[in-house]
Amino acid sequence: MEPDILATPSLPRSDAADPGPANGSHVGLIDRESLTPALFAVGEAVTRLPEGSLTRNGHAHANGHTNGHANGNGHVAGDWTLRMHTAMAPVTGYTAAAALPHVTPPETGPYLRFGKRTIDLLGALVALVVLSPVMLLVAVMVKLESRGPVFYRSSRIGKNGRPFTFLKFRSMVDGADRARTQLTHLNEVDGPVFKISRDPRVTRIGRVLRITSVDEIPQFFNVLKGDMSLVGPRPPIPEEVEQYEPWQLRRLDVKPGITCLWQISGRSTLSFREWMRLDLEYIKHRSFWLDLRILLRTIPAVLSREGAY
Repeated sequence: MEPDILATPSLPRSDAADPGPANGSHVGLIDRESLTPALFAVGEAVTRLPEGSLTRNGHAHANGHTNGHANGNGHVAGDWTLRMHTAMAPVTGYTAAAALPHVTPPETGPYLRFGKRTIDLLGALVALVVLSPVMLLVAVMVKLESRGPVFYRSSRIGKNGRPFTFLKFRSMVDGADRARTQLTHLNEVDGPVFKISRDPRVTRIGRVLRITSVDEIPQFFNVLKGDMSLVGPRPPIPEEVEQYEPWQLRRLDVKPGITCLWQISGRSTLSFREWMRLDLEYIKHRSFWLDLRILLRTIPAVLSREGAY
């Protein structure tokens, strides 16, 4: 029987101290020295955690989970090769895996093996055809209001840590990324995510696109290409992944999506840790019926505009 995880109450964002994982083993309490020499068996592969790959508070760094290639600004040029599963067997006697309680189920069954991809292709094609007049109108409005491209392209991290080019309608002034460091003190969310409800970089048209989620429509092209799915965890930027705790890296075990439990549970009103928990709950219970329920609940969630900015 399908677990009713959609009925799980969502916790609002709070400034209270984070109590840590429910099993009582807080990742932040694991010293780097105890993790660095550990060998973890991942399926048939064995990956050594490089020196410096984890900071003392357990945050993961890109140079510890890539193939060793990174550019000067911290953007990852390779794949995260560390796959953290509970099945990891520390062969040197360390028990760091005890702090990583989530298990990513294998993609078995007809739906996860080929049905989900089939629905992604059909759904994305239908959406792009139906929404093509809207896309044309938005493209004209974006171009007329401010200088710059119609689409915003950014590097995101997909399944198994593979980077891909993520598409959205541009909702900010051209070159807005370069001004982000000047606005970090205005960040309104916790964790490594950066969000401002009244971001001064957002254009007038862009504000409408954001609260209606129309800026997300070009991601159907990402779905057609195979980088994303209709339903799955939202794709993070490399800088966010660099700050993930080890257990949070498991959200990269599956293909990212346009919508997921976070989108229908309040979005930016939730804490970052609750967002990550919902993503791992989705991964644990993936099925056709769960995806269908999420897709159906996405429509009223978008119309309500809760947590959208």
